[in-house]
Amino acid sequence: MSGKRGIAVLAVENLKKELSNRLSGIKRVAVLGIGSQLKGDDAAGIIAAMRLKELIAKKSLSRDVEIFIGGTAPENITSEIKRFGPSAIIIIDSADIGSSPGSIGLIDAEDIGGISLSTHNLPATMLIEYLKQFLKCEVWIMGIQPKSLKFGEELSPEVSKTSESLAQMMAGLF
Repeated sequence: MSGKRGIAVLAVENLKKELSNRLSGIKRVAVLGIGSQLKGDDAAGIIAAMRLKELIAKKSLSRDVEIFIGGTAPENITSEIKRFGPSAIIIIDSADIGSSPGSIGLIDAEDIGGISLSTHNLPATMLIEYLKQFLKCEVWIMGIQPKSLKFGEELSPEVSKTSESLAQMMAGLF
């Protein structure tokens, strides 16, 4: 484990094991991809969520899973998430986790204070607290370390590879 305090920076294999343990007994999972496709690696959460949606569309799942694309204003889809009524929400976003580009950090909702998630209209802490209080569910963040968040840039190869690996791994869990 490396990275900032309170963040487990994990290889995909170890992340799969940790998520599997956390999802044990949970039947209804929402995955929320957030970020901006205009700012390089800030698109990581959206790309991973869209790919996951493609992968699970062709499978029979062991859980009820719904994928939500929140973009830069995930607060705009909270009513859809509430209607779905998940027992757990997994947020995928770019985040400065103090590691190398493309690294994945598993962040508990309580630990995001001081962690720089990508820029959105509403601070991530407020969104997460709202969802937790309203739905009484678990919330975890998959933070992908960006290489660049410059406007107009493409997704870096490191973050692109991680987004695909994360989507593949999560599809296998569901």
